[in-house]
Amino acid sequence: MAIQENDKLPEMELIIVDGDGQKKKSSADVLGKGRAVVFAVPGAYTPTCSAKHLPGFVGRLADLKAKGVDTIACLSVNDAFVMEAWGKDAGAMDGVVMIADFDAAFTKALGLSFDGSAFGLGERAQRFALIAEDGVVKQLFVEEPGAFEVSSAEHVLRHL
Repeated sequence: MAIQENDKLPEMELIIVDGDGQKKKSSADVLGKGRAVVFAVPGAYTPTCSAKHLPGFVGRLADLKAKGVDTIACLSVNDAFVMEAWGKDAGAMDGVVMIADFDAAFTKALGLSFDGSAFGLGERAQRFALIAEDGVVKQLFVEEPGAFEVSSAEHVLRHL
């Protein structure tokens, strides 16, 4: 079952990439303090993810911070080296924490994975966004397959 609003985010070790490089941190340390926005993409460097999803959040960093967001995180089922390269290419490293969910463990714990084998992707994260406060999901926006609307930076901003 997928995580719901008012549920606590799962506590587990994450591999994150930010302006200081790659490191392991607990999900509570990354997402459990203050207001966090997490958006998930099916894959780094995939068309919609690279052309719209990540760039939308990078372009709206100041707006999100002005609405009281402490942490903005991009989650993808990719390894840390891919997430680091993608973050650098997208200009995200100075404001977006890139979560490298290499084995989909965090995505599965959220109940928001899907089998993308038909597209050559394997197990992946559904496209979604969530707003959490002190580690508790306050709002959750899960896209219909193939859609890109409710998980966009603009949609999230309207709900802050």
